[in-house]
Amino acid sequence: MEPSAWLLLAAAPFAGSFAGLLVRRLPENRPVLWDRSRCERCGQALRPWELVPLLSFALLRGRCARCRAPIAADHPLMELAALGMAAASLLAAGRWHEADAGWAWLSAALGWVLLVLALVDLRCFRLPDMLTLPLLLGGLAACWWRNPDDLADHAAAAALGYALFRLLGGAYRLLRGRDGLGQGDAKLLAAAGAWLGAEGLGPVVLVGALLTLGGALILGRWRGDSMLPFGPGLAAACWLWWMVPLA
Repeated sequence: MEPSAWLLLAAAPFAGSFAGLLVRRLPENRPVLWDRSRCERCGQALRPWELVPLLSFALLRGRCARCRAPIAADHPLMELAALGMAAASLLAAGRWHEADAGWAWLSAALGWVLLVLALVDLRCFRLPDMLTLPLLLGGLAACWWRNPDDLADHAAAAALGYALFRLLGGAYRLLRGRDGLGQGDAKLLAAAGAWLGAEGLGPVVLVGALLTLGGALILGRWRGDSMLPFGPGLAAACWLWWMVPLA
């Protein structure tokens, strides 16, 4: 593999560690960049050697070095998930994009942000602007970098995606008297349009809806008036459509 591929795999667990931090802190409106990582039981700030992704968890045997409280398993799981996304991006780049390292980095970064959005939405039914709006701008920047001739199409797709969900949300509220689609869902679909273009909007909405309903049925959470987070389904559909050239 090229050095850039090894660098992506090395960076992935650190990205996963930061993603896990976002998933924990954003729903609680806690500082993300200005507060050190701490043990969730004793509150002691973690030292640098305790923050090495995967390795520190293994060396500490899953426990705090001071109070010996168990470290939540979602920390290494997020790091492994980010590593898996990086590996999948490299494999997809080798299969469909002539081992394009730049495409692999874009794919992994897109997947990491979408993973955070999906998990935050699952926890608190919210898709934070601090992630959806940079994701939208990142999609337009990626298009300008990779395919500048398509930038107008992707910008129009972003606007169309946002308008579509805002209209559907307004119609649902008029009919049912309550919100059915949040503004965060509209902004996430706008971001999908920025990354995928107009041709990706329909498949993302369809696959996202099927994944959402399927997940609700499997988990036994489907009721006629159930409140279901749409973000995870949209996020998964967006990444899948980006990764696999089905169009």
